[in-house]
Amino acid sequence: GQGTLLTTYIPQDGGAPFVVDKRDLTDKHNVCVVYHNPYDNVRELAKIFFERCLEHQVTPYIVTKKTVFKWQEGFWATMKKVFDDEYKDEFLKQGLLDRSGGDLQHLISDAATMQLIRWTDGGFGMAAHNYDGDMLTDQIAQVHRSPGFITSNLVGRNDDGSYIKEFEASHGTVTDLWLDHLAGKETSLNPLGLVEALLGAMSHAARLELDEKPNDKDVQEMHAFVDNFQSTLRTALHNTFRYGQGTRDMCGPTGFTTEDFIAKVAWRLNRYLAQQVEEQAPPELKEGDLAVPKEKLAEFDQKAILKLFEKYDKDGSGKIDFKEFSKMLMKMGV
Repeated sequence: GQGTLLTTYIPQDGGAPFVVDKRDLTDKHNVCVVYHNPYDNVRELAKIFFERCLEHQVTPYIVTKKTVFKWQEGFWATMKKVFDDEYKDEFLKQGLLDRSGGDLQHLISDAATMQLIRWTDGGFGMAAHNYDGDMLTDQIAQVHRSPGFITSNLVGRNDDGSYIKEFEASHGTVTDLWLDHLAGKETSLNPLGLVEALLGAMSHAARLELDEKPNDKDVQEMHAFVDNFQSTLRTALHNTFRYGQGTRDMCGPTGFTTEDFIAKVAWRLNRYLAQQVEEQAPPELKEGDLAVPKEKLAEFDQKAILKLFEKYDKDGSGKIDFKEFSKMLMKMGV
């Protein structure tokens, strides 16, 4: 109803409370939202974002709506400071700021949506608040013909420095198709985003366990198994699309139903995994030392041999590799 809404801040340290915002509600029907956006993690987000941009050799951009939402200014300011203090020199060195005027650029979210259409060659990365990120990723997926391509990875750090990762699949599209499925209707769901989210969660869980127990043989084997399985499944999934055997969002009316597509991916996955299996484990090869009769050794000056050996055993490992052995033979004129 009509009235006044006050948002009051009460400091934890016992300081004097003060009014953050005052709204006079003049309509008979009103909706009010008080939004809390923690900023302690922005520095860590900045590091993850800039390091990924360097890894993938793309130009970074920061996206906000700070012209309207003034409180987003802190997000941009923090990202810019971390960039200037820790990353700008490396980006300049690698030529990744050539397209952005030699500096980190800010994009209003409206402009970012338009640039997604214009920058068809890729080569850029965008960091934004979560809801802006949802909008931008939705748009990219639709431009590439299917919302099924969407997957969202939320990244943070624990107090011990380990990564926290949450993997999200499609934004709302699965719900509609699930209701159609419950109603007995035929569906054609593109599961790429969903599968990528599941694979990412599997891989991260295996990585966390390996980091916790790096010397545990069972954990090592499980990590290797999960890594190989998720890599092989991803290849099978992508190849099914490449061979024109996708769902209808990509292949039109002749595309596969949900169940037929899954069956085709499963067939391809099982075939790929079967090709990796050997009938028996390969033998462990060990190269033993060459036995030399003692009476034969007595014919040579052992001290001279040791001196010559140490001359070419550069790393002091007690062994001579092929490169060191070759140098020795050339020096001896053999």
